[in-house]
Amino acid sequence: MADGAYFRPMAADRPQAYRFDDDGAIPNSELPVLIYHAIEDVAGGAPSCEALFDRNGWWRLWRDGIYPFHHFHSTAHEALGVVSGQATVVLGGPVNGDRFELETGDVAILPAGTGHCNVGSSGDFLVVGAYPCGQDWDLRRGDPAEHDEAVANVKRVPLPEADPVRGPQGPPLDLWTSRTPSPRR
Repeated sequence: MADGAYFRPMAADRPQAYRFDDDGAIPNSELPVLIYHAIEDVAGGAPSCEALFDRNGWWRLWRDGIYPFHHFHSTAHEALGVVSGQATVVLGGPVNGDRFELETGDVAILPAGTGHCNVGSSGDFLVVGAYPCGQDWDLRRGDPAEHDEAVANVKRVPLPEADPVRGPQGPPLDLWTSRTPSPRR
C-alpha cells in the first residue's frame, strides 16, 4: 500500500482507471478498476442507482456495505454504487492495493479478481452492488492454495455488454479492450 495515500480524483465524464498486480493470493486483473465520481443517478439514492444499473444490463442488485475484510470475486465483474455516506476502501488487496475515498455518487467498477475491503466508513454508508447480466459471483479471500483456480476463473469471465453507468457505448468497453495502459498501483 502506498504510504497511507488516498486517491480521490475530480469528477469526470470518463472514469479514472487503475491497475493492480497479482500478489500470489489476490489475482487482481489485467483489466483496470474504473471509478466514476459524482454520478447523479447514484447520488439520487438506492432506487435511482438500481434503475441505472438495471437499464444498463447489470443485475443481482443488492444493498449493503462492503465487507471489512479483503476479498474478491473470481467469477463476475462487480459495480459498486455509493448511494449514501462515505468509505475508505482498499482496492487491489493488502499487499499491492491502495486506499480510495468513495462517497455518495461514486461508482467503482471492479473487474473479476480485484481485491477490495472496507477499512472505515460513515454510519450512513450504503452501496448498491450489481453484476453484468448472466454472471454469478463467488466470494474468495485470497487463499494462496486457491490462486491458480481463481486466476483460471477470472480469465473465463466475459466482458460486460455495457458499462453500468454509461450503457453500451460506455468507457469499460473501450478501456477494457484498448491496449492503452492504465497506471499500476
